[in-house]
Amino acid sequence: MKKARIALVIGIFCISIFPILVKLNLTPGVISAFYRMAIGSAIILPYALITKKIKIKSKRLLVLAIICGVVFGLDVAVWNVAIQESTATQATLLTNLSPVWVGIGALFFLKDKPTKNFWIGTVIAIGGMVLLVGLKTFVNLDFNLAFCFAILSGMLYAVYMLVSKDVLTELDVVTFMSITLLSSTLSLGIISWAIGEPFSGFSNAGWYVLVIQGVVCQLLAWLLISFATKHMRATRVSVSLLGQAVLASILAWYFLDEAISLQMVIGGFVLLFGIRVTFYTKKIGITLK
Repeated sequence: MKKARIALVIGIFCISIFPILVKLNLTPGVISAFYRMAIGSAIILPYALITKKIKIKSKRLLVLAIICGVVFGLDVAVWNVAIQESTATQATLLTNLSPVWVGIGALFFLKDKPTKNFWIGTVIAIGGMVLLVGLKTFVNLDFNLAFCFAILSGMLYAVYMLVSKDVLTELDVVTFMSITLLSSTLSLGIISWAIGEPFSGFSNAGWYVLVIQGVVCQLLAWLLISFATKHMRATRVSVSLLGQAVLASILAWYFLDEAISLQMVIGGFVLLFGIRVTFYTKKIGITLK
């Protein structure tokens, strides 16, 4: 469990830089998602094949892993569009409402049901996220394309977390990542071609950003997060990933000049406290004698 938590923390750091890179708008949103998956796939597949790490136990697991890849690829693509059409902070806020969907999904579809502490921690964490971006900003969000895509991204990610938790109980991380990255790459490549997004013609900076997304934000981050998911509750992993909202907001302030205030700092601490509550094993409450 200790190794899984360390892996999760490092993975969160790796994905926190992603909204900042996307917001630079050096490449279109969907094609950016395609190259993120393609670069990660180009690195892990040769390793998995040479070392004979890919071990598929059944057609069922293969199909579920492919579904995970397609769903995750769509998640990243719509999130990219949401980031580019709004702000890194706003898109990250809405996307990271996914623990709510994960908790509801786990309640109905998983044997490992969310605990009372999970729901308390989730409410606290979401309250922290509202403080992080400001209540006025949260209330005044328009139901435009960016808003809808950010919400859709959170829902897609929830599906990915719930299905991947089941698959990772029977597949090792390298096999799972190899299959999901390849299926993500193929599906996003088809979508990019269908909507006419360019596969080349980017600036040198654009290519550098794509490489960082593929190696750091995808391959390294999700190897670590998949390892954590394999050994931890899907609900806890999903809520812990809310921590990226804090880091993404700080990075957006530093690199993109997005405003940060004392209220946002307080919101960040409340969010992290909520995450800590989900890990608390003892029952929370007051016992009356």
